[in-house]
Amino acid sequence: MPTFARPAAALATLALLAGCAKPPSGPPPATEVEVAPVTQRDVPVTGEWVASLAGFVDAQIRAQVTGTLVRQDYKEGSVVHAGDLLFEIDPRPFQALLAQAQAQLGQAQAQQEKTRLDVKRFRPLAAEQAISQEELDDAVQADRAAAAAVAAAAAAVQQAQLNLDFARVVSPVTGVAGFIQAQIGDLVGPGTGVLTTVSTVDPIKVYFPISEQAYLDFSRSAPAGGGIPADLPLALILSDGRTYRYPGKLYATDRQIDPGTGALRLAALFPNPAGLLRPGQYGRVRAVVRVEKGALLVPQRALTELQGGYQVALVDAQNQVHLRTVTPGPQVGSSAVIESGLEPGDRVVAEGLQKVRDGLVVVPRPFAGE
Repeated sequence: MPTFARPAAALATLALLAGCAKPPSGPPPATEVEVAPVTQRDVPVTGEWVASLAGFVDAQIRAQVTGTLVRQDYKEGSVVHAGDLLFEIDPRPFQALLAQAQAQLGQAQAQQEKTRLDVKRFRPLAAEQAISQEELDDAVQADRAAAAAVAAAAAAVQQAQLNLDFARVVSPVTGVAGFIQAQIGDLVGPGTGVLTTVSTVDPIKVYFPISEQAYLDFSRSAPAGGGIPADLPLALILSDGRTYRYPGKLYATDRQIDPGTGALRLAALFPNPAGLLRPGQYGRVRAVVRVEKGALLVPQRALTELQGGYQVALVDAQNQVHLRTVTPGPQVGSSAVIESGLEPGDRVVAEGLQKVRDGLVVVPRPFAGE
């Protein structure tokens, strides 16, 4: 090899080695997170309870006399009015009993008329001593017995008339009549069960149980400091998640807390002009239980559950992360009330929690929200 080629080969080798060497590494990229400030304001705390619906009146229609059901006079599922005819029981046995009672009343009245005339005739005779006082006394007692027999016969006529009237089964209330629970031709009576049910559904009654703690919270917020406010607005959440358009109001509070469950049963009334709500439906009742004064709020997603407790990632003025244990309170929308562990103005990581650790310096960005 010529001597002038050796320096050129050495330079080429050095250039190749220089090209294969790794460039010096720079600092790792900064960790960006989204932070939200801890805000303070008065917030209403709501509660929700499982609710069941029932008619304001659920009238169970039963036969009050025993007989054969011969006719149904209403359409199942339709609206009936108080006094409308629902069923007819064969009236012929009751008509016969009424006629018999009326005949017995006539006999008793005729007998009383005779005893009354006897007393009227015997009084002057006894005064003239034409008959003994004992005979007059017997006539007076016979007249009183005859009057009692008339009263008894009149009561029997009234009872027979009632039984005949009861053969026509009418609705006691205005409402929606349910399906018939018997068949035409069945022998029905007081012991054969319900024929149908008529429910008053506007307004409709909603039952729901609340805990003893919720009851005490309600009571503390009441103007008089006791009981649940009668004007407390209530919302009904239907089974499909929609909120019913009409608000309800408290109707009644049970007399005691159930010792087995620790719950107090309440009843509310909701308007139902369109008939959307029906007895037997289920839903949830929502109401404001209390107002948290000066509550501290953070986004719900800023909380991390750890071994039964909760913590947040706090970002200080130097943008350094500190893991802080907190005590959360009730959830308010997408935020959570913090009862202890934070101060107003603190910043917590709301997005990017999986990237942070205690002591890490981050680049904070404002939380965009949910």
